[in-house]
Amino acid sequence: MTELHPEVAAVTERVVARSRETRRAYLDLIAREREAGVRRGKLACGNLAHGFAASGEDKAAIRDERTVMNIGIVTAYNDMLSAHQPYGRYPEQIKLFARERGATAQVAGGTPAMCDGVTQGQSGMELSLFSRDTIALSTAVALSHGMFDGAALLGICDKIVPGLLIGALRFGHLPTILIPAGPMPSGLANKEKQRIRQLYAEGKVGRAELLESESASYHAAGTCTFYGTANSNQMMMDMMGLHMPGASFINPGTKLRQAVTRAAIHRLTEIGGAGNDYRPLGLCVDEKAIVNAAVGLLATGGSTNHAIHLPAIARAAGIVIDWEDIDRLSSAVPLIARVYPNGAGDVNHFHAAGGMSFVMAALLDAGLLHDDILTVAGQSLRDHARDPKLDGEDLVFEDAVPESLDDTMLRRPGNPFQPDGGMRLVKGNLGRATFKTSAVEEHRRTIEAPARVFSDQDEVLKAFKAGELERDVVVVVRFQGPKANGMPELHKLTPPLGVLQDRGHRVALVTDGRMSGASGKVPAAIHLSPEALGGGPIGRIRDGDIVRLSAADGLLQVLVDDAEFAARPEAEAPEAAQGTGRELFAFMRQGADTAERGASAMLAAAGL
Repeated sequence: MTELHPEVAAVTERVVARSRETRRAYLDLIAREREAGVRRGKLACGNLAHGFAASGEDKAAIRDERTVMNIGIVTAYNDMLSAHQPYGRYPEQIKLFARERGATAQVAGGTPAMCDGVTQGQSGMELSLFSRDTIALSTAVALSHGMFDGAALLGICDKIVPGLLIGALRFGHLPTILIPAGPMPSGLANKEKQRIRQLYAEGKVGRAELLESESASYHAAGTCTFYGTANSNQMMMDMMGLHMPGASFINPGTKLRQAVTRAAIHRLTEIGGAGNDYRPLGLCVDEKAIVNAAVGLLATGGSTNHAIHLPAIARAAGIVIDWEDIDRLSSAVPLIARVYPNGAGDVNHFHAAGGMSFVMAALLDAGLLHDDILTVAGQSLRDHARDPKLDGEDLVFEDAVPESLDDTMLRRPGNPFQPDGGMRLVKGNLGRATFKTSAVEEHRRTIEAPARVFSDQDEVLKAFKAGELERDVVVVVRFQGPKANGMPELHKLTPPLGVLQDRGHRVALVTDGRMSGASGKVPAAIHLSPEALGGGPIGRIRDGDIVRLSAADGLLQVLVDDAEFAARPEAEAPEAAQGTGRELFAFMRQGADTAERGASAMLAAAGL
């Protein structure tokens, strides 16, 4: 057995020590819920009759809670979101798969599933982050009926998997499996898409050419194929052992995809509380599993959004992880994958090169992952480093390929693309922020330049088009934090800032907002905490102040005399926007905690 890397061990010990009291309280909660909580056998007759009234042929089985496992399906299906469109027929399939094992299944409830790709740069993006809390609440409502002995969670995209998992963890006594639906086939190459976007930003092509490019990229049912938050979600569920082995990146509508979904439901019937292999979600998601998710995020160059989501997921299980933990892991975990926007190929190419099974096996071999975690489908995490295949009509699992099938996409830790994981903590007199270095060339990872300050990303675009940013510049975009406007992704800034950088300027972004899993080649300090609203130092930066951002030194500073900087008045916050339902989320903005703690109003109010 490979010895665990000392830094991974040290960070894990740090997380365990910090979480001791909250984790104990969580484990006590799920033990009480298993013994004394709401369940079918304790429901009054009227309650139970309501619960199976419309269950048709399953009615008699659901009525007898002593012998039959009833699975609650929580689905984020809608047919506007390409990644979730395949889920439309999953419930009826899952019911059939459950009956094959003498079990039953019911749709416990649905959750919203917004597409950041549709709302990107629009006012709806200000609802995006808080949709995660809404999804968690919807999941809790779905599972609150006490009708279920296990849960199947159907969700893939950005806030949806974290929301489903946060909600389900409050029912952590239930065995639970997450079931993905897979990425769409590859379309227009991502580098070409990026080129067209920059040409459009420069005014060299029009809307028709841009729409044609985007339509060739996002062209079918399935998850978007770049390695953003949605696909990083799938990676993390693999690393935590919450999927069936190899489930993440099989395309929708294939026999293999259906076979793996069927296997997930069969497996769920085997890990319930009535058998001798009980595997509740709350025990699967422990400190080691959370550290594994962080290691996977760093090793594959995953989405910066998970610097927010992972702490929130952990808190729902009584675990506390912070950005220093992620930074320390980043120093020890090498980057072994190059998937767009960190490379040329997409997740389909990544999967063909060896995919998650290779990544997991390679990291385990290097002592960078905890093997001894409770997973949904194996005796250890090593059992998840396998690929599903069809042998005729039978589903079989094969060991990971011993070597990468494309070393431009995947490598072993001994020969990485870069020696660190590429997600660093930067801090100084402006606060604490995340800097994703994995897509940024090394010579650009330290920038010192005059600031140009904005309070809205559209103001940046106007300044760019007017030629006001044709110089070395640190673009500061403030009042974009969770309390100010819900912390939208500032994805519209990527093309113009990329253009400025390509023209030879030294450019960086500093913001209390997000940049998403599409964070790219321009150096950016994001998620800056404390945010501008409420007194964060970013609110005292003025145009022309020299700002220094250095991933190498872990620094984010404004080079202004301390006394002068402290004496400056705070910038006036923009008036809270209304429309597109944003006013309905005011209570979430007002109650949200910091990005480093997960930017959640719900968890803060619950005292978690």
